[in-house]
Amino acid sequence: MNFPAHRLMALAITSAFAFGTAAQAAAPARAENAYLSQEDAAARSARVSNVDYVLDFTLTGKESFAGTTTASFDLKDTDSALTLDLNKATVKSVTVNGKKVDPRYNGWFITIAPQDLVKGRNTVTVAYERLHSTNGEGLHRMVDPVDGRVYTYSHFEPAAAHQMFAVFDQPDLKATYSVTVSAPSDWTVVTTTRETAVADAGASKRWTFKTTKKLSPYNFSLHAGPYKVWEDSSARYPMRLFARQSVASQVTPEDWFRYTKAGLVFFEEYFGIPYQFEKYDQLLVPDFLYGAMENAGAVTFAEAGFMYKAAMTAEQKQRLAAVIMHEMAHQWFGDLVTMKWWNGLWLNESFASFMGTLATAEATEFKDAWQSFYQTGKGAAYVQDQKVTTHPIEVPVPSSANAFDNIDAITYSKGASTLKQLRHLLGEETFRKGVHNYLVKYQWRNATLQDFVKSLGDAAGRDLTGWTQEWLYQPGVNTIEASYTCGGGKIAGFTLAQSAPSKELPTLREQRVQVAAFKLDGGKLSLLKNEAVTYKGARTAVPALNGTACPDLVYPNYQDWGFVKVQLDKRSFETARASLAKVEDPLLRSMLWQSLWDGVRDARLPLDEFIKVALNNAPQEQDYTLLGDVIGKIVASKGYLDAMNLNNAYSKQTAKALEDMAWNGVVAHKGNDNFQRRWFGAYLNLASSEAALNRLAGLLEGKTPSEGLQINQDQRWAIIGRLNRYNQPGAAALVEAEKARDKSDTGLGAAVAALASRPDAKAKAEWLGTIEDLKTKLPFSRVRTAMHTIYPAEQAKLSEQTAAKRLASLPALDKAAGPVYMRSYATSMIPASCTPQSVQRLQRAANSMKDLSAFTRRSLLDTLQEDQRCIAIRKAMNAPTS
Repeated sequence: MNFPAHRLMALAITSAFAFGTAAQAAAPARAENAYLSQEDAAARSARVSNVDYVLDFTLTGKESFAGTTTASFDLKDTDSALTLDLNKATVKSVTVNGKKVDPRYNGWFITIAPQDLVKGRNTVTVAYERLHSTNGEGLHRMVDPVDGRVYTYSHFEPAAAHQMFAVFDQPDLKATYSVTVSAPSDWTVVTTTRETAVADAGASKRWTFKTTKKLSPYNFSLHAGPYKVWEDSSARYPMRLFARQSVASQVTPEDWFRYTKAGLVFFEEYFGIPYQFEKYDQLLVPDFLYGAMENAGAVTFAEAGFMYKAAMTAEQKQRLAAVIMHEMAHQWFGDLVTMKWWNGLWLNESFASFMGTLATAEATEFKDAWQSFYQTGKGAAYVQDQKVTTHPIEVPVPSSANAFDNIDAITYSKGASTLKQLRHLLGEETFRKGVHNYLVKYQWRNATLQDFVKSLGDAAGRDLTGWTQEWLYQPGVNTIEASYTCGGGKIAGFTLAQSAPSKELPTLREQRVQVAAFKLDGGKLSLLKNEAVTYKGARTAVPALNGTACPDLVYPNYQDWGFVKVQLDKRSFETARASLAKVEDPLLRSMLWQSLWDGVRDARLPLDEFIKVALNNAPQEQDYTLLGDVIGKIVASKGYLDAMNLNNAYSKQTAKALEDMAWNGVVAHKGNDNFQRRWFGAYLNLASSEAALNRLAGLLEGKTPSEGLQINQDQRWAIIGRLNRYNQPGAAALVEAEKARDKSDTGLGAAVAALASRPDAKAKAEWLGTIEDLKTKLPFSRVRTAMHTIYPAEQAKLSEQTAAKRLASLPALDKAAGPVYMRSYATSMIPASCTPQSVQRLQRAANSMKDLSAFTRRSLLDTLQEDQRCIAIRKAMNAPTS
């Protein structure tokens, strides 16, 4: 997956489903709640094996669907009851081994009495009806606002297959799936395998599919609707691409098929194992919760991340290629070999992130994919690993409720960086051999971290126990710094110093990096020497650098082999500040930008000084990938200034300088679509002055020279959103006019974003009421949009009007809402305003709200830490802050 069940039923309902005296006397098979504990899952998989499902669905396009599950399995004993997961369904009948039984069903799972089971082969058939999901899990249903067509798709990770059918919903009970579906006659039905027959049945068609190979429930999927279909049979495996009819014009299937073909060739060669699922389908689906999902043979992608109402930029194409490769890597690592329990989810995602980047770099035109990984994924992992809520890569997962508690940049990008580092440590071919052996040994089975590490260790002839303990079971990012002395113009002694983040996180790690020394020469930074070093402990001497000319800059993680925070020595730091544009290597330049940004976040480099560096150097940046990262840091800088609510001469002058820089970038790159659109994106994110907003309004109306820009529909909505956020006269009316012009799903979402961001107290109160109404009729995708746009940084005063109330109601909302809702709410709606009073309020909440769910608690602590960081950054500034 490319990262992200409601608990609304009262336990009292369980008493309504008693099925007789004998069953009532039996001990409960598991805890009566919506989630499956690891303990209960282990107990069930110890008894159940050789599972096969026969699934029959009747889909009409209406709000509910009907299904019949026939589960056949071997049972080790009949000593106790057995449960079969099924969420919020109306159960019509339950038949066990040919005998109809009264269902004992609590809304979460069906309990089958011991006396109805037999030792050996059992068959359980459950007939039921259920509402379609509307929150992106289970079998999601969406009505296209453009043409009224209905689309459905499934999403089951981490444990939501039981929102669609009766199932043992845990990853270590792999099964085969035999599927039949009745659906409207104009629909296409897609699952893991291709259909073997499609029979007319009046207004509907009956689809029959080939039985799948063994899959964990979360890797199986089913999607149905009147999708537009593109096909390509030019490769070894037939490929199809699906999208809603109303957005089909935004899809460029040739790009999808080109990257897919390249990926399949690359992965088959790298893994030494053929692709196992016979066909490769990819579906663009609406309202998706995440970036994409690796369903075996039928991968789903979030429309919003991969559809554009203009030709794709190079950045957008690279992201498409990278996500295709990430999900494709999962077809081997995740689908073919699967984790035993959800604590192994990180390994699936880390490996796919690592392999997806490798494939993008080696099998597509995007040779700088590792630079992109450094700037985005790895940068986010460094930030995450420095939070008070950091955690080990491998963490316990007590129940399915906790499966996504720690799904973050550590799970994806730190894990991927760790694997990249291990590849350098063991050697590329040794690493590949270990991966191949692992996939061969555990194919169609479940495996653990220990199984994976042992395969790599065996291939290398090395015990990796210590490495595993240091890297996977201990949290925190270490810092390295070059320490050296010079004499006679040459290095006299060189040491790498490694430090731990804190006394609470004391681990020092073994790692292999490259240490590079540079000299300013003729206005350019030239490489003097580059030395590969394996370091461990607090200090590691590097005698190979002795005698090298005394450098102007030392970078002790050259070419980004290691996962480590680099603390530049004083001389190197000053060189980086003064000479960024003189660094020819874009990856090194990117890493130096990051070192300066680390200085801001650590309150060592004043934010105003960083902005000066950015104003001087960003306009000179000619590397397209790096420019995106630099612009991101500039926008983040403006975000800090907005959060500080300075409203003084400095902030106004700086805002104008940043606006001017961005617009000058638009003008300077006329005729270069990629660079011009990148700078225009920056302008959209920086515009706040009356002059800048007037320019945007003029562009929207066609009254301002566009400098060659073709203002597409996505950009029109972005402009309207910005004008509403700053209450430009007439902006609200623009929303209604644009909705009439663009009736698409993305247009409706953009309208919500624009209206929710308006600086109007009454409107904020209405939107807040909608967000916190768990029974609102507004689609959850719209509610999520409102959450993320209702309180922009510069609207702190409006946020403060409801801040205390929002914070006080957090525990009750956390208990009432499910994890899907809270993953959005907790990351965007907990109030912070970069003031001592805000920090004190958050601290009081953190001290008293100890019973929040794990994810919400983490979000509260992260918000507190970021608020403290904002105040520290403000204090470190040289510019006036009052």
